[in-house]
Amino acid sequence: MAKLLIIDTALEEAIVALSKDGKIIAELTNKETHSHANFIQVAIAQLLATQQLDIKEIDAIAVTLGPGSYTGLRVGLASAKGIAYTLQKPLIGLSTLSALAFAAIKLVPKEMEQPFQIFSMIDARRMEIFGAIYDAACNPILPEQAIVLDESKWNSLIHQPTICIGNGITKTKEIKVAQKVIFLDAMYTSQELVEMAMIKWNAGHFEDLAYVGPNYLKEVYIIPSK
Repeated sequence: MAKLLIIDTALEEAIVALSKDGKIIAELTNKETHSHANFIQVAIAQLLATQQLDIKEIDAIAVTLGPGSYTGLRVGLASAKGIAYTLQKPLIGLSTLSALAFAAIKLVPKEMEQPFQIFSMIDARRMEIFGAIYDAACNPILPEQAIVLDESKWNSLIHQPTICIGNGITKTKEIKVAQKVIFLDAMYTSQELVEMAMIKWNAGHFEDLAYVGPNYLKEVYIIPSK
């Protein structure tokens, strides 16, 4: 049974988790955005100790590549790559926008019209978001990109019933659109991350440690202060 170490420092809340055969067995979170770098190694050590695991028993490391916080992505990937290189274990890269779609599909109301699309969006300051659109099977329709939202752009993207998820939804709630739009006040969890990681694990889709980098989508993004 595959044992994975999950590292996510892309957004406001950092997650470090351990999974076994696709199920989370332990996790720690950190909501202090600017202390993610200090959190990762301590959290890994604590989780391994509670599960009485040696880090060498981990089969692969999964890490969110973005989009998200510029600093968060760098520290998370640096830690994941360091562990993968030292242990000579596979590295699995995950998308935060895909994780949001995986979370949304579990929350679709029964009365939702078919077909529908899922719009994952992460706040990128002002009227800009990092966004991607997926079909009901979480296959990408609109690839990940930085999007400046206005009424014209919004209407060009919402051409069928849409479920919106992510911390960027507040920028879109007041924009009028002809189609039905449902806004989910939710984010992804470690369970969505491990589900995505297991798909890649089973398919043997791993990152090249020499070339993998964060998916910034634009040069710098700093998480807005609350």
